[in-house]
Amino acid sequence: MYMERKRKVIDRKGDYTVFDVGREQPLLEFLLDNVKGQSRSKIKATLQGHGVLVGKTCVTQFDYLLRPGMRVSVSNTKRNLNIFRSRHMKIVYEDQYIVVIDKAVGILSMAAGHSSLNVKTVLDDYFHKSHQRCTAHVVHRLDRDTSGLMIYAKDMQTELALERNWQETVYDRRYIALLSGRMEQEHGTIASWLRDNRAYVTYSSNVDNGGKYAVTHFYTVDVGESRSLVEFRLETGRKNQIRVHAADMGHPVCGDIKYGNGDDPVGRLCLHAFVLCFYHPVTRERMEFSTPVPHVFINGLRNG
Repeated sequence: MYMERKRKVIDRKGDYTVFDVGREQPLLEFLLDNVKGQSRSKIKATLQGHGVLVGKTCVTQFDYLLRPGMRVSVSNTKRNLNIFRSRHMKIVYEDQYIVVIDKAVGILSMAAGHSSLNVKTVLDDYFHKSHQRCTAHVVHRLDRDTSGLMIYAKDMQTELALERNWQETVYDRRYIALLSGRMEQEHGTIASWLRDNRAYVTYSSNVDNGGKYAVTHFYTVDVGESRSLVEFRLETGRKNQIRVHAADMGHPVCGDIKYGNGDDPVGRLCLHAFVLCFYHPVTRERMEFSTPVPHVFINGLRNG
C-alpha cells in the first residue's frame, strides 16, 4: 500500500501536519487513512471546522477529490486559527469554487453604499485572513431583514455558471415565514404580476400591469391562535415576492413594515430561507442544505 509522506510544520496560520498525496482519493477517506490517533468524529469535526487545507485553500467537502501531487495540511491545534467567526453569518459549506452561508437578519447581501455592512465584505475579509486568493461573487440576494441560506461564488467563472443557469441549477428553494392571522388554506399557489412604483414599493396585479410574472407555492405548517407558520416555495424569484403575495392572501409576514399590518411579535421580519438545493456549478453533484426554523418564529406562533 502506498504510504503518504508527512511532516509537521508550524507557521503563522498555526500548527499543521502536512501530507503529500500519492493517489486519487476522496478527502475524508484520505484523512481517515493517514491521520493517526484521532477518531472518525474528531477528523470530521476538524474538516467541518475549517481545519484542513488543500494547497492553500480551506476545504470542508468530505468527498473533495484529491489527486497525486496535491498537499493536504491538517490542523493539530484544538482551536484552529482560521475558523470563521461572525455574528452576521455562519459558513455551512465551503470548497474552492463556492461558499454557502446562513445569513443573519440585519445585514445586506452586497454593498449598497460605501459604509454599508454586507455579506460580501465580511467574506472577502475572511478569504484574505485565511490566505485564499479569491473574492466573494454575488449570484443571488436576500433582503437585509430576511435571514437564511445563500450561495456565493469564489471566482467569476463560477459566478457566471450559476447566474446563466440559475433556474436549472437550483432545484429546491424554500422559505419559512410567520404570518399574521390564521391561514384558511392548507396549501395553494399565488400568481400575479409584480411591479414597482416610483417609491420602490412593489404592487401586485391579477392582470398584466407591465411588471414581472411571479408564482409562489405555499403550505401551512402550523396554525396558532392568531398567527400561522407557512412554508413557501418559489417558482420565480422576484423582488419582495413572498412578502407581497403573503399580503395578497390577507396574511402579511409578521414584522414587515413595508407590506405588513403592524403585527410584530418578535421585533424582526419573520422570513427565513431554510432550504437550498442545487447542482454544484463545477462538479454537478447534488448539494442540499437546510437550517432549523428560527426559534423566535415558534415563540411568536405560540404566544399569539
